[in-house]
Amino acid sequence: MPKRLPDYCQEYYDRHGNLVVYYRVKGRPKVRLRGVPWTPEFMAQYEAAKNATPIRAPKGITPNTWRWLCVKYFESVDFKQRNPKTQRERRWILESTFDEKISPNSDKLFKDFPLAKMGADAIEVLRDRKIATPQAANARVIAIKVVFKWATKKRLVEKNPASSVERVRIKSDGFPAWTLDNVRQFESHHPIGSKARLALALLLYTGQRRGDVVRLGRQHVKNGKLIFKQEKTGKDMKLPILPELQKIIDASPCGDLTFLVNELNRPWNAHGFSNKFAEWCKEAGLKNLSAHGLRKASATFIADAGGSSHMLMAAFGWSTLAMAEHYTRAANQERLAEQAMNLLCPTTPDSGTISQQK
Repeated sequence: MPKRLPDYCQEYYDRHGNLVVYYRVKGRPKVRLRGVPWTPEFMAQYEAAKNATPIRAPKGITPNTWRWLCVKYFESVDFKQRNPKTQRERRWILESTFDEKISPNSDKLFKDFPLAKMGADAIEVLRDRKIATPQAANARVIAIKVVFKWATKKRLVEKNPASSVERVRIKSDGFPAWTLDNVRQFESHHPIGSKARLALALLLYTGQRRGDVVRLGRQHVKNGKLIFKQEKTGKDMKLPILPELQKIIDASPCGDLTFLVNELNRPWNAHGFSNKFAEWCKEAGLKNLSAHGLRKASATFIADAGGSSHMLMAAFGWSTLAMAEHYTRAANQERLAEQAMNLLCPTTPDSGTISQQK
């Protein structure tokens, strides 16, 4: 097992999925420590951080401002009851708005923006600052709506100014699904026994999200099934371990607590794993494909084989029919279209609509 870190040191994954170490003590500056823990270089930085001058307590937050409302929300039961991943992402999205200028020619920041003046126009400004990345723009709108919805319920504001703010329209089908040829190409480049092949197998043969796949380990195996709780939905899952997946797990280097581990023999976080998997795809000559695309591929393969919407709901943890029917509808369309066109001009002589009219 890896040696524990020095006192007051904590590991984090940054937004790029890189593992970093910080020295954190209340009343002192948060300091990033570079290098490998316990090496002379690392310990020199550690000692310097320990001897740093204590910082002043943060100034008070002006009441009835945008930052004040967000801080209130972060302290609420509504926020704390959400799963940790949602909490981290939503906090980061909201806090990213604090130091943005209200307008290009103004020195005033959104963190001090009075709630009484924060209408739909102001929220649209925050949305449009992210227009180059529509998903990020929409994530801002969603997060702000949630805060004001909670605030109206608690009577901190009279109405939700974000309710009339529309999301940015995105003309996209999302992550492209893998084809069977894509899977075969990846497999030919990454043989059984490699971490890349293990990652592909876990994604493809479980159909789960990357955040769940990186947490799966031998402690989740019981009587030939994977038993776990989905991180995003909290749904309890029981999935059979298919023979092909078991064969690859048995032949692969796995960690103590998770099947998938990084170069330091530690579990991945979702973002870091996603970046690494993208590298493995490029090595195999596959561009613009992702880990999430394999979840879509699994659903597509099952639907094409005749799997029902309720089968897909059970396998992928969906709570409504809408997502499952997206796949079964496409599969049924192809199957029914082929049957229909054969009625129009069948291969059997003297049958079918056109043949009968000749």
